[in-house]
Amino acid sequence: MDKPRFNAAMLHPRFWPTWLGIGCWWLISQLPYRWQMGLGRLFGWLSFYFARRRYAIADRNLALCFPELDAAARRQLLRENFYSTGMALFESGIAWFWPQWRLRRLFTIEGLEHLQRAKEAGEGVVLLAMHFTTLDIGAAFMNMSHSIDGMYRPHNNPVYDLVQYRGRARHSTDTAVIPRGDLRAMIRALRDGRAAWYAPDQDYGRRFSIFVPFFGIPAATVSATAKFARLGDARVIPFTQTRLPRGRGYKVTVHAPLENFPSGDDSLDATAINAFIEARIREQPEQYLWVHRRFKTRPPGAPDLYDDAGKKRKKRRPAAERA
Repeated sequence: MDKPRFNAAMLHPRFWPTWLGIGCWWLISQLPYRWQMGLGRLFGWLSFYFARRRYAIADRNLALCFPELDAAARRQLLRENFYSTGMALFESGIAWFWPQWRLRRLFTIEGLEHLQRAKEAGEGVVLLAMHFTTLDIGAAFMNMSHSIDGMYRPHNNPVYDLVQYRGRARHSTDTAVIPRGDLRAMIRALRDGRAAWYAPDQDYGRRFSIFVPFFGIPAATVSATAKFARLGDARVIPFTQTRLPRGRGYKVTVHAPLENFPSGDDSLDATAINAFIEARIREQPEQYLWVHRRFKTRPPGAPDLYDDAGKKRKKRRPAAERA
């Protein structure tokens, strides 16, 4: 797939609201960091009370994954999670629009030697990421520290897609952004000795998944991590990022490569990935993206874990129209 490029069609009036929104986003992103985090907490507070569908999804996920918490503790964790999700919106603007000299003041990184050793050995790296709310800004920090490629989902709006692509690829001159689903491009990058960002911790449906435990619940889990490592002859090296308290920025950690991975058994490998991700989530549960229905796809015959939580309600037609 070709890189998104600007063309005259993007100036059509139907895209003006998108351009206006991005312009406002850029202006807000120029505010001081602490101001933006304060606005993010405010946005999260409003969402906590008014985004009822997302509230229901996140609350159900926390009840499933942390049954040991009482109602008060779970509600407090949920509130902190909404604050974190609100701040993520502003962090994406910071990641996409701030100059590098300004971004470098925000983070420290440890464990880069794991990536450097792989590069010196000419080995590709599946850079295992996780859907924390700090995902966008964490990827920017990583790309500033070690050139990486990354998978992304192209957006239906070409203007937003262009801005998204440039925002994520601008931190390194040789970065390639790989559309999600282009497995050949991913494997080529790994065989060429590249580090390729990949986050396998969402529910991508039954077709590409197997069911293995995640927080003790059978979860549809993609087995692609092991396949990428095997076909790309690559190491799997996880990394995480943590938003520090009181506006002190972020800590990025590159973890040691997973040992004995892949094993050749897709179920064992997917279980190992889920166990690692679960352990990292437990270290900072308030910063994980709980508004995703992680357990949406169920094993055959298993009951729906969400019931009506998070499901869009269909508008009921007036009685006269139904007659």
